[in-house]
Amino acid sequence: MSSLDQLQPLIAPPAIGFWPPAPGWWLLLLVIPLLGWGVWSLRRFLPTRRPIARAEQPLDPLRIAALAELALMPKPYDGAPAGAWLQQLNGLLKRLCRNDYPYSQSHTLNGRKWLAFLDNRCPAAGLTRWMVLVEGAYKPECKLDDKAIAGLTQAVDTWIRKHV
Repeated sequence: MSSLDQLQPLIAPPAIGFWPPAPGWWLLLLVIPLLGWGVWSLRRFLPTRRPIARAEQPLDPLRIAALAELALMPKPYDGAPAGAWLQQLNGLLKRLCRNDYPYSQSHTLNGRKWLAFLDNRCPAAGLTRWMVLVEGAYKPECKLDDKAIAGLTQAVDTWIRKHV
């Protein structure tokens, strides 16, 4: 007889059931919910991200004076010639640019270059669509309707408030 014949037959390992789990697993059933509750209750101590309020910056005295001057300018309603009013608007904008951008030589610009300069400083105002601002002062009888006067006044007001 060989030595292999003397061996006992193989015994199949017992089937491991799903239940009951080992003693350490019972502890996990308690620890995980407690840990979740602890993190949930400690979230109030974590720093919160608050949305940044994007309010307008307070206006400096020069801009306040420019807005007051814009409001006091007599507007050419009811078909009155608008040339003088347009010259006043251009003068106001040139003074502001000379003060805010002293090295840009903006006072030498005219026509489309002037409007492009203004729009580069404040695209929200959209002054390039108001070609009458630079051409109207040279027309002998330039007249604007009430809607155009209000729109141009609003565009200049926006430029004064928001230019950088």
